Amino acid sequence: VQLQASGGGMVQAGDSLRLSCAASGHTFRSSLVAWFRQAPGKEREFIGAINGSGVRKYYADSVVGRFTISRDNVKNAAYLQMNGLKSEDTAVYYCAANGRWGARHPGGFAYWGQGTQVTVSS
Repeated sequence: VQLQASGGGMVQAGDSLRLSCAASGHTFRSSLVAWFRQAPGKEREFIGAINGSGVRKYYADSVVGRFTISRDNVKNAAYLQMNGLKSEDTAVYYCAANGRWGARHPGGFAYWGQGTQVTVSS
């Protein structure tokens, strides 16, 4: 599976942004897909994940109620909808795939996109 994240940019606090993760490879549709982020000087942080069918999801407590993950297996894509952005959401955002259900550590995912920068100004 090859992944490519896009959709990042510079926004104001309170704005919304939707990131996309385009995938190639026949196993994408059955793969758990996750989003992570990494701020300068910090470890890569789990945001949330969605199962292959798109029915089941789980999130980090820090984004519950603000961020939503979805996917479209017809388009071989996953999405991260971010609402109510805060300055502390500034980071490089990554999509990852092929982890086990419940995984939250970056080492639990085999495939990664290249990352897209999100900058939130207050």
